[in-house]
Amino acid sequence: MFETETREGQDRVLGEMCDIIDKANYPGWISSTVHGGVDAPGTANFIQWRSLEDLQARYAGKKFQNKTVPLFDELATTVKLLKTEAVFAQRHPSLGGVTEISPDRDDYTVIFILDVAPENQKELVDTLAKPDEWLLSVPGYRSHAYFRGLDGSFIVNYAQWDSKETYDAFHTLPDDQRPESVRKGREHARTLATGRWANTFRVAHSRSAAQV
Repeated sequence: MFETETREGQDRVLGEMCDIIDKANYPGWISSTVHGGVDAPGTANFIQWRSLEDLQARYAGKKFQNKTVPLFDELATTVKLLKTEAVFAQRHPSLGGVTEISPDRDDYTVIFILDVAPENQKELVDTLAKPDEWLLSVPGYRSHAYFRGLDGSFIVNYAQWDSKETYDAFHTLPDDQRPESVRKGREHARTLATGRWANTFRVAHSRSAAQV
């Protein structure tokens, strides 16, 4: 995750990130999909790796430490390298059983990061990362997935909607208009989370090892 103060800064990060993605050929690297911020400047790079060991080898490499890290420290106001594993995914039946993240789609993507004390991470995951039949009936909903931070200090919600308008209508819906089970889950999650960060995105570029 990269935050910038301006759209110009966002474009610079996107340009550098796309260049890195187009040249990527790292052991264990599967794919990278870079997103441009909508509501606030910033970028998100959704990267898939074969294993944690492959990811750690990339982060420990001299080129990454001596060139990549200083470059993005210069371009972005904040940089968060979030190592996660997927723990839950749900999608609307119209997607045909597959969640696709691609610049060829028009998804309005929402990313939430919820901070949590390590001893409460499992409880927060169990509270939020479970099937939600009501959400399937909400206009504009496409998919969402939860990821557990490997260090135990956060979880990530990655969600796809068909437009800003439908997402905003859902996001601002009063709790008393949501099902009781959903309402209680949200209330309990608020008692567990110690911090919250969110932004909205559009996919800008993607490439996978299979396309090399």
